[in-house]
Amino acid sequence: MTTISVSGGAFAAYDVVVGRGLLAQAGERIAPLAKGRTVIVTDDTVAAIHGAALAESLAAAGMGSEILAVPAGERSKSFAQLERVLDRLLEIGLDRKDVVVALGGGVVGDLAGLAAALYMRGIDFVQVPTTLLAQVDSSVGGKTAIDTPRGKNLVGAFHQPRLVLADIDVLATLPERQVRSGWAEVLKHGLICDATFFDWLAGQGAAGAGGDPAALERAVIRSVEIKSAVVGEDEKEAGRRALLNLGHTFGHAVETEVGFDEDALAHGEAVGLGCCMAFRYSAREGLCSAADVERVEAAVAAAGLPIRLDQAGAFAADRLLALMAGDKKAEGGALTLILARGIGRAFVAKGVDAAKVRAFLIEEGASA
Repeated sequence: MTTISVSGGAFAAYDVVVGRGLLAQAGERIAPLAKGRTVIVTDDTVAAIHGAALAESLAAAGMGSEILAVPAGERSKSFAQLERVLDRLLEIGLDRKDVVVALGGGVVGDLAGLAAALYMRGIDFVQVPTTLLAQVDSSVGGKTAIDTPRGKNLVGAFHQPRLVLADIDVLATLPERQVRSGWAEVLKHGLICDATFFDWLAGQGAAGAGGDPAALERAVIRSVEIKSAVVGEDEKEAGRRALLNLGHTFGHAVETEVGFDEDALAHGEAVGLGCCMAFRYSAREGLCSAADVERVEAAVAAAGLPIRLDQAGAFAADRLLALMAGDKKAEGGALTLILARGIGRAFVAKGVDAAKVRAFLIEEGASA
């Protein structure tokens, strides 16, 4: 087991525990945080695979629990499902000493976390991420949100979990596509600030994208170390935390245009594509080398992720640009992008020329 502490001046420190067999230990690890009941928020798919095991672990530690399942998929990050979850918590009668447990991927973690942030102005919650993407990214850092037709994650709150339990064993139940999707966020961490980590991911560590448990465990640990350090410095994305959005401004725009249809484009696939686009734009502006771009594209493609816009569909440049301008990182309508001066050397670029980005999108294959 590896325990990584996440701490910052504005929030209570908590642990991210990474290892094997953690689902069976969840009850004893959550019990010290819960004074009363727990509600397990999950989705229909995960409930069928892992719900009973978590409930049994909680019961063995003397905690009662109830499973509240939402439909699987990005479309559950909605006002309708948020209202449903909150109404059920009220019906059960949870109080401020009770705990919400998020069991699932990024969708469940975001939805359950936002419900916990809003319920009685905030109750504790625990993340038990069951996807690679959630283990390396969305379960750590306290970002919770739902989507709207106008964009992804635009309605939400910062609400840190009390504990994160990342069980590597549960990743064996994932479809291959979900593992590859999560690998995009792993690659992103190396691209942001750790060239040595990226070198390992592009070499021996690439076995993780195929589900190798040892490679996955190392990748999860290093990703959480990187993210926890950034979050500790900048919880609410006033500065350095924005780096964690490498690939996301391009990627979120594409995701929104496909209607958050995960069959067409999973979130990690959009991030992988977005990272390639960010590096190509950086090279276009003379910030990084063509050799860097080639290395990024090779690593993303090796993981079975898209690297070109036309692999995700047909898009209009003006529509993508409008969505990018509405991104949370935008300021005063001006574009903010996460660009790179090389692998491991990402930076926040504010006031990016929209005309240049539009021309780039057309070069990428979007229609004028």
